[in-house]
Amino acid sequence: MSQLFTAFCLGPITLPNRIVIAPMCQYSAVDGIASDWHQIHLGNLALSGAGLLIIEATAVEARGRISPADLGLWSDACAAALGKILDSIRRYSPMPIAIQIAHAGRKASTAPPWDGGHPLGANDGGWQPVAPSPLAFMPEDMPPQELSQLDMVQIEQAFVSAAQRAQQIGVDAIEIHAAHGYLLHQFLSPLANLRDDEFGGSLENRMRFPLEVFAAMRSAVSERIPIGVRISATDWVAGGWDVEQSIVFANQLKARGCAFIHVSSGGLSPQQKIPLGPNYQVPLAEAIRAGCGLPTIAVGLITEAEAAEAIIAEGRADLVAIARGILYDPRWPWHAAAKLGAQVDAPRQYWRCQPRELKELFGDIRFRQR
Repeated sequence: MSQLFTAFCLGPITLPNRIVIAPMCQYSAVDGIASDWHQIHLGNLALSGAGLLIIEATAVEARGRISPADLGLWSDACAAALGKILDSIRRYSPMPIAIQIAHAGRKASTAPPWDGGHPLGANDGGWQPVAPSPLAFMPEDMPPQELSQLDMVQIEQAFVSAAQRAQQIGVDAIEIHAAHGYLLHQFLSPLANLRDDEFGGSLENRMRFPLEVFAAMRSAVSERIPIGVRISATDWVAGGWDVEQSIVFANQLKARGCAFIHVSSGGLSPQQKIPLGPNYQVPLAEAIRAGCGLPTIAVGLITEAEAAEAIIAEGRADLVAIARGILYDPRWPWHAAAKLGAQVDAPRQYWRCQPRELKELFGDIRFRQR
């Protein structure tokens, strides 16, 4: 039996298999409001047969967007638009859906990647980024404004409000973005956090604000909604955030009710030296899983079904996330199931597409009652 296609309990929700669609920014919202593109994009992925779909990084406030076209959840209008899309998707797909809640910090106010990804000034629709310390991501960038403790209280409340809106529109799980050099990662890393108050300096202090945000969100939504955290396990820079600190952080999150850890890496410093290659981040996930015991998601150039199967079968991670690969091949889980001799959920409208030699590929979908 394929281990990749066994069920897995993520807190109170049961995933039909171990394949996760990682959050991927689409830069297609208008003032934070989901567009028709999100209807098409998310609807397509929701028919893929994966075990869990995580909606892209969704900003808790307008200045927390990476670009002006980022998805947001800071207003009832944002929630209504995204909720309408989710309602539509769920008429045809039983796939559990999570959302990644985020704040870009000093990496905010940039153009979408296809427009160069450069920082935007006020005349180009940009705004003043904020951060733990007034250190720019790139030396030539405008320094961010250092957050006061009052600012931090307001941002924490923005995370809480976004989580509550996510619950209102019926998401199954929430992922907090503390990776890739965005705000919460900036607090964690000594390369970006030079504060001299109780939120900077020691590891305990640098973890304080991200842990407070997590605890506040956890207490603000129902226990039926698991909350996990995506981290960069290492900055890939000497003297920066690393695996050992990540394990400490993961254990602190676990003590506060964290349901899972999604392990990525990098994104905080242009000085990073990343050893790219197939499955290059899996050892990080394996180390953190062993160090904290939380359900762990591995991600990063996992492109082949056999590799994903081995990661689960060998106990290196509990779940495998696919990102760019599933944009290229939106039926990746179907093809993985075919290779591994497993079954996958597919909409009945597509059942007739099964190749003759794979007549047992598709399972019988039973829609959840809400």
